[in-house]
Amino acid sequence: MQLPFTKMQGLGNDFVVLDATAAPLQLSPGQIRWIADRHFGVGCDQILIVERAHDPANDFRYRILNADGSEVENCGNGARCFVRFVRDQGLTQKNEIRVETLGGVIAPRLDVDGRVTVNMGEPVFEPTRIPFTAPAQALTYPLTVGAVTHAFSVLSMGNPHAVQVVPSVATAPVASEGPLIEHHPAFPKRVNAGFMEVVSRTHIRLRVFERGAGETLACGTGACAAVVAGITRHLLDATVTVTTHGGDLSITWQGPGHPVWMTGDAVTVFTGELRLPE
Repeated sequence: MQLPFTKMQGLGNDFVVLDATAAPLQLSPGQIRWIADRHFGVGCDQILIVERAHDPANDFRYRILNADGSEVENCGNGARCFVRFVRDQGLTQKNEIRVETLGGVIAPRLDVDGRVTVNMGEPVFEPTRIPFTAPAQALTYPLTVGAVTHAFSVLSMGNPHAVQVVPSVATAPVASEGPLIEHHPAFPKRVNAGFMEVVSRTHIRLRVFERGAGETLACGTGACAAVVAGITRHLLDATVTVTTHGGDLSITWQGPGHPVWMTGDAVTVFTGELRLPE
């Protein structure tokens, strides 16, 4: 099967984008892993599949498939790449679109400076909706990781996040603790693990170990979750620059009852055609 694709990246978080607006596309877990493989396939953190919207009030639907073959609810860097893809491919002439995801409807907008701003929706703190096993909702939760107990902010940005404050992201145990947090029994659908260093009230550094992908160069929903966590803990102001290994994002949240806004780059790397294994 010959399949046209576009390789894109948002702050180094990279994607293979596939257009399924003309005909449905179903990939097996093995095919997903093959496409994402950086030696035998194209190579990516996630595959984004562009589909027709289910609700006529929306413009598109998109599915997010991790490199390990699993499907997830939302992806902030992917959302920015999504709006640039549909504009570049002539699938819409709109600068702002409504997009259905498993985590809900998001509204990415192509800005005049070429960057993309996304209304990521309101953060969710109720444990059962994250989902997260906890006796009651709290500002932070003590979770034991290995032999150490840390304080985590736990919330959903359409997908679950557990964020801890660390003295330095350069020395944070992302590789060793990230998998343990991802698979912690308190998270029935696993969780993205964020390691946040507070530089100032308007600047943080962040590393994220993502479900099904491992540590990525940037994580859009992780950046949103980290800023929300910092604001609720009175560590940050309403607008924050988030520095990741892949570059900077601007995140704004005015507090409960308001959506989180994310602004950053979205870049097309190359296009091509691949032959899928059966």
